[in-house]
Amino acid sequence: MSFLRFNALKESGNRPKMPIEEKGRRSEMFASHVFNNEKMQQYLTKDAYLSVQAAIMKGAKIERKVADQIAEGMKTWAISMGATHYTHWFQPLTGSTAEKHDAFFEINKEGRAVEKFGGGQLVQQEPDASSFPNGGIRNTFEARGYTAWDPTSPAFVYGSTLCIPTIFVAYTGEALDNKAPLLRALHAVDEAATEVARYFDKTVNKVWATLGWEQEYFLVDKALAYSRPDIALAGRTIVGKASAKGQQLDDHYFGVIHSRVLDFMKDLERECTLLGIPVKTRHNEVAPMQFEMAPVFEEANLAVDHNLLLMDIMEKVADRHNFKVLFHEKPFAGVNGSGKHNNWSLATDTGVNLLSPGTTPMKNLQFLTFFVNTIKAVDTYEELLRSSIASASNDHRLGANEAPPAILSIFIGEQLNGVLDDLEGVSKGKLSPEEKTELKLNVVGKIPEILLDNTDRNRTSPFAFTGNKFEMRGVGSKANCAKPMTVLNTIMAKQLKDFKKEVDKLVDGKDFKKDEAIFNVLREYIKSSKRIRFEGDGYSEAWEKEAKKRKLSNNKNTPEALAVYTHKASLALFKEMGVMTEVEATAHKEVELEAYVFHIQIEGRVFNELIYNHILPAAVDFQTGLLKNIQALKEVYGTGFKKMASPQMAIVEEVSLHIEAIKRLTDEMTAERRSANALEHIEKKAAAYCDKVKPHFDEIRYHCDKLETLVADDLWPLAKYRELLFLK
Repeated sequence: MSFLRFNALKESGNRPKMPIEEKGRRSEMFASHVFNNEKMQQYLTKDAYLSVQAAIMKGAKIERKVADQIAEGMKTWAISMGATHYTHWFQPLTGSTAEKHDAFFEINKEGRAVEKFGGGQLVQQEPDASSFPNGGIRNTFEARGYTAWDPTSPAFVYGSTLCIPTIFVAYTGEALDNKAPLLRALHAVDEAATEVARYFDKTVNKVWATLGWEQEYFLVDKALAYSRPDIALAGRTIVGKASAKGQQLDDHYFGVIHSRVLDFMKDLERECTLLGIPVKTRHNEVAPMQFEMAPVFEEANLAVDHNLLLMDIMEKVADRHNFKVLFHEKPFAGVNGSGKHNNWSLATDTGVNLLSPGTTPMKNLQFLTFFVNTIKAVDTYEELLRSSIASASNDHRLGANEAPPAILSIFIGEQLNGVLDDLEGVSKGKLSPEEKTELKLNVVGKIPEILLDNTDRNRTSPFAFTGNKFEMRGVGSKANCAKPMTVLNTIMAKQLKDFKKEVDKLVDGKDFKKDEAIFNVLREYIKSSKRIRFEGDGYSEAWEKEAKKRKLSNNKNTPEALAVYTHKASLALFKEMGVMTEVEATAHKEVELEAYVFHIQIEGRVFNELIYNHILPAAVDFQTGLLKNIQALKEVYGTGFKKMASPQMAIVEEVSLHIEAIKRLTDEMTAERRSANALEHIEKKAAAYCDKVKPHFDEIRYHCDKLETLVADDLWPLAKYRELLFLK
């Protein structure tokens, strides 16, 4: 065993137990580090409290004088929690979060030290906008950008820092983050859904999009992880032969959680509880050392913030337990990758889930209205929705046999398909009293009973209805949920807006009853969106052919998927819904393409390091040993040594073939990388990395993995899959 691997394995086998502090029940600890409604009532004046509530519920502006009062109360609470600094916590286009810590500490005019935090510092700060990805919105010499407080997501104390969730915008007003477009999309869907919900309940004043994410991840022993340059720098193993035992026995899924992993999970859950992240579920996933955690549903903006915060907490807690957490969608070849299923629905301020069937025909008509409109929205904008989950890392997973394909389709189950087929058969125009009664009682009225038996799920479906919500399964495990949630809520807002126009036109223009108008419009939507509904195996070649006949997009890689972002229809959609300007949409696309290029570029450079500093030297050392053995046999056996040494010679020749192929392919890949780097246009550069550079990776890996099976274990320099995926 190589010295590096030996030390890493030695280190991984000697782990101190980490004490888990338990102080009371989780319900008592929940959100104790969050400046939530309860804390605001305690620390704010009545006017300040009501001002925050108006900002949350109605988007009302908070006056500067009131902001000073809020800041004073927030500071007092934060200091009582041990905070010494504050930061605007924002989501630049890196896909993660950013923060700059400032101390409450200041010197007053008399030279005395004081703790100071005013409304100006709460509401706005000025980070450098040119140093973050901006897609050309900002130049290097135009550095000014602003973070602005988002009162809909409560501040929290993490460690010794008061964290204030904010948006991040350029000096010229364009969004430089993922939160601002999401907030705009949520506002758009609120307005559109509220208007439609009032067809059924006049008391509805607000609709929230809700989100429940399911975070999958891998844990790897920290010492072993950092012994491998590919895991340390690229987040995945770019070489490595599959272990003899992987997931084929299905013994890890929902299995007993390893004690060391359970200690990590307990520590993680405690941290989440203090910060108000309502994690509820934990379990082993399919692959060895793969796990999942999931929370209770929350309002979408808060859920996105909580997921980003969770990933940061996970990395810190994992480090304490001598693990490295891997969020890459495909860190290990030959076993399942990781996703982040986004479970989405709409809920009213009257406590109704608009995607949950009711107990009366009227409530079920409301359900069908939002259900069918969701299907129609996804059908119309399926290509744009696919683009929202595109990334270099997710390209490894989409379409593999443990993830949904790149083709967007919707699974709703046999029973609901039957309901939609019945609705499709409704005669066009006005309904007779008998037809209306039959429709409501025999079709619409039986939905709850039907759904009781609709428990089977299609794991190959990218967008599946699961009883009272839609599950978007293609979101990558390291993605920011804001991206798909922005697109999904935008297209839903547009669809509901168009639906209301059509219904109102029928009611006002042709004297249709409201129910008749709704049925007529839904009937046409069911017919026009039928192509997106698919109940079969999304992995099959037959479906790929069928999807092509249905004219569904099949953008298999990120450059292809992102192209739609700036199509005329996409730009018009974002503009109409007030979610993104053309400048912002173009910038976001450019940033995503740049990220794609950089990720593949990094992996290409890591390949060079692995090949020339690790794999080829080990292979040559092994080959040298064999040649010395052959020479010794010749000295002992003379001319008869050839028969004795033929196995060794065969291995030497096989090793030589792989060494030659690796050297040649790596040099070819490097040359293609340099050619791609010389291209100025980002779309051409991304295409070159996709079509010219990336294909070399699998070829190089094939020969490296063959060498791993040949080279002696004590010479192989990299931790192997059997060491990474199985704890002692």
